[in-house]
Amino acid sequence: MSARAAVDRAVGALLVVLMAASVVNVLWQVFSRYALESPSSYTDELARYLLVWVGLLGSAYAAGQRLHVAVDLLPGRAGRLRAASTLLAHGVVALFSLAVLVVGGGGLVRLAAELGQRSAALGVPLAWVYLAAPLAGVLVVFYALGDAHAEWRRISRQRNAP
Repeated sequence: MSARAAVDRAVGALLVVLMAASVVNVLWQVFSRYALESPSSYTDELARYLLVWVGLLGSAYAAGQRLHVAVDLLPGRAGRLRAASTLLAHGVVALFSLAVLVVGGGGLVRLAAELGQRSAALGVPLAWVYLAAPLAGVLVVFYALGDAHAEWRRISRQRNAP
């Protein structure tokens, strides 16, 4: 199994677990509010944090599966210009993710950890919640660089073909 396939399986499995936890959490929230008439104190906060993790990791997973919406700037063109624009797009995605999600998100995690911030209802360190951003960023960079490498190999094969 390739590294990419292993990462895909792990992230996919984590997303399934997070979504299942979110469904159970919301069901408990509804049940405790309407059936027990005593709403749970932590379910709103947990739902928000699970949504953050599912949203960020889900977008990274979608990027790895090439499921994000894309704008094809050179739809009818072939050859070097299209290949160069594809490589450029992967590079821009990797750099943006590195700068914003990994570096920026990592700074947020570090700051929350240094300040010892905790969530109000659950009491979990907010650094754990914010960790979704740099983790998603690393995944997007991994996928973008993998796609760029695959494109580079495709270009090389075409160039060396008789």
